[in-house]
Amino acid sequence: MSHTSIWFWLAFNAGVLVALTVDLVQFKHRGRELSMRAATHRTVIWIVLSLLFNLLVWKIRGPEKALEFLTGYVIEYSLSVDNIFVFILIFQYFRVPPMAQHRALTWGIVGALIMRGIMIFLGVALVERFDFILYFFGAFLLVSAWRMFFVKQEAQDFGQSWVMRCCNWAIPVTPVFHDEHFKAKVNGKWMLTPLALALIVIDVMDLVFAVDSIPAVFAITRDTFIIYTSNICAILGLRSLYFLLAKMVDRFIYLKSGLAIVLAFVGAKMLLRDVFEIPTLLSLGIVISVLAITIFISMIATRRADSAAARIDQ
Repeated sequence: MSHTSIWFWLAFNAGVLVALTVDLVQFKHRGRELSMRAATHRTVIWIVLSLLFNLLVWKIRGPEKALEFLTGYVIEYSLSVDNIFVFILIFQYFRVPPMAQHRALTWGIVGALIMRGIMIFLGVALVERFDFILYFFGAFLLVSAWRMFFVKQEAQDFGQSWVMRCCNWAIPVTPVFHDEHFKAKVNGKWMLTPLALALIVIDVMDLVFAVDSIPAVFAITRDTFIIYTSNICAILGLRSLYFLLAKMVDRFIYLKSGLAIVLAFVGAKMLLRDVFEIPTLLSLGIVISVLAITIFISMIATRRADSAAARIDQ
């Protein structure tokens, strides 16, 4: 943080606030759910904005920091895809209407930005004080990769989670949606709506995922500003990416395996940092290659499966 001007920090956070406000207002005026085409356009816009910011980092902080930002952004953005799979399950569980999903995601991301900011600053403080903690981060990422690759995830019953039990115990909840509102007055009494419960679960699950994704960037850099901005830029593009992938989720059957490989690589990079330092450019190439290959194989496999099913139906 000491290497970056306070004005750069303020300008970045002000830009984030403006971008979130514009996006939310535009969607409210739109009055309908995002189509695949609109979601694609918005996803591209968020990626372009992140790359433009990367150019700004290049100009102000130099090519090395710009490369660190880009690598951290790619890692965080790819790991955020795992969040999307869980968000889909959450919205299906609570039967959230498509129009209300965007509002829940927007405020969920606001909560994620705050929580991740706090976690990043705490993580940097810990690493600066106890350098050996990076080895624990590396080992943790390897365990997470092993679980992601080999342990089959059971369908989650979000209604029985401790979060939901606490909400039902502490706050009155109405089982009925009230447009896109998080609370509603029922029989003269304020109650939370199912959309509010979905939002709470989304924020809690993002906090769980952040435990994996934030340590991963420490393998690339320890610069607070780079870790923070790459994380935030990846999270900002999560909403449009959700609407883009929600209808295509069955296509990416091997992507989870690719994400596990990325986590394993990052964890190994952390553990071997005193033995062999893997250059940032090489790390970026490996991460992009793994993701590209798993996505390509997934598309080929699902296309063949669809073709085979079509022939059987005929």
